[in-house]
Amino acid sequence: MITLQGLRSCRGEVTLPGSKSIANRALLMAALCQPGQQTQLTNVLRSDDTERMFEALAALGVQVDVTDAHTTTITVTGCGGQWPNIPQVLDLGNAGTAMRPLIAVLAATFAQRTDQPQCILTGDARMQERPAGALIETLRQAGAELTCLQHEGYPPVEIRTGMTHGMISIDGSASSQYVSALLMALPLLPGDSVLQLTGQVVSWPYIELTLSMLQRFGIEIHRICRQEFMIPGNQSYRSPGEYWVEGDASAASYWMAAAAIADGPLTIHGVGSESIQGDVQFADYLAQMGAQVRVDKHAITVSKGPLKALDADLNAIPDAAMTFATLALFAKGTTHIRNIANWRIKETDRLTAMAAELRKVGAHVVETEDAISVTPPEQLTHAQIATYNDHRMAMSFALLGFSDVGVTILNPECSSKTYPNFFSEFCSITQNS
Repeated sequence: MITLQGLRSCRGEVTLPGSKSIANRALLMAALCQPGQQTQLTNVLRSDDTERMFEALAALGVQVDVTDAHTTTITVTGCGGQWPNIPQVLDLGNAGTAMRPLIAVLAATFAQRTDQPQCILTGDARMQERPAGALIETLRQAGAELTCLQHEGYPPVEIRTGMTHGMISIDGSASSQYVSALLMALPLLPGDSVLQLTGQVVSWPYIELTLSMLQRFGIEIHRICRQEFMIPGNQSYRSPGEYWVEGDASAASYWMAAAAIADGPLTIHGVGSESIQGDVQFADYLAQMGAQVRVDKHAITVSKGPLKALDADLNAIPDAAMTFATLALFAKGTTHIRNIANWRIKETDRLTAMAAELRKVGAHVVETEDAISVTPPEQLTHAQIATYNDHRMAMSFALLGFSDVGVTILNPECSSKTYPNFFSEFCSITQNS
């Protein structure tokens, strides 16, 4: 556990680790490049989630050159989806950004025959509670033979035969990761496909991020309309040679919020106006609350301002939206965070978890199926915050260190999922009064 209390300052400069979402996509895209093509990935996040992708690619026979446990430069040699090895089991822990795309990509690269080795994709206890039913059913409708070994719609999933091209439809209302997974997989099929998205698609910026990265890796996708894509088949991923993984925009939210509470200014390097991540929108909402914000090409600078409550639909940025729930304790009025139902299928049920922990410190909280409202108390109460083994719960509650009563965070080590050095960096850049 860690106790933070009476912090008053958050000024200087901080450099973000690479984005988990970008890193795991880039690793898989690099592996899918034409056989023998090498891609040098720089600023790769070294965390639990990316290690799971490293391990999975290595098990599939992909050459991934990692000099040591700390290097952020990784060289991947492509195999064109012709996996040198098909392992019996791939254990992906709780890495959704590895599980979802690998299910689709393996289904696209497995042939339509029954004499090939089968592969089971599994994960830890929480991963086995995180639904993937919409993606699994779509792949089945496209001809893939997938078996859920414990509970229908959830990992572990056994892939027996591959999918075929054609007209493909998926409900995008649960997770954008399903859509991104299909966008990565469908170009590998021998014929053309049309991908139709139904429902209210969540986290659109992550889909745009995937499309941007696919273009960098030589994949051609035609947008027919907002929720329909024509995807030519028989495409080959082509290495860009070098690919820089930009900083984690979701992680930037903790630093931006801290600088808005404490004396600044603080400059966060690694994201900015040219970022391909939607979570940079956090800066715009923070400015609306009253913070002083300057956005440059690859950096964002934030200074303290009198904060007023936020009322916003944050469906597009659900990860960064968590930071607003704890920042609400330092704002005047009631903060309403809306249209975030997919919080419930993340590393934990984040709506229920966030409501429970905010109430511990005295906040008045109203939780609905897809929203949360937070009213700060007149006086915060010190509490021990359960993190539910969820990295974003741990890092979001670090903001309470700027209160007089402080906070104790249990299991802060769970932040290693995306930001292994967060708490050491947070303690070094913040100062007690």
